[in-house]
Amino acid sequence: MKKILIANRGEIACRIIECCKKLNIQTVAVYSDADKNSKHVRLADEKIHIGPSKAKDSYLSSTKILDAALQSKADAVHPGYGFLAENDQFAKKIINSGIIWIGPKPETIVSMGNKDLAR
Repeated sequence: MKKILIANRGEIACRIIECCKKLNIQTVAVYSDADKNSKHVRLADEKIHIGPSKAKDSYLSSTKILDAALQSKADAVHPGYGFLAENDQFAKKIINSGIIWIGPKPETIVSMGNKDLAR
């Protein structure tokens, strides 16, 4: 992997970016209107605007995140936690596009949501 898009914001995105820098991996930050001057945006090698401030219109839009990954030619997507990290359909979209998904397999995400299977 040479370039990773972080599909998240805030402290988790900063930690992923710092780790990638140590590994000589380029990073792409996504950001909403509210986060245009955020630390994760300043730290990343590239930045892509994904929409208005409301998370449902930006960080929770699997289409906008996938488009950003394709536009940036990212090799992989790291979801961080929260937002789309536990969305098996998002993971499938990323995998089906030929981009590496850094996270649990979609089937594992589904089983984590099923308390009986998770036990």
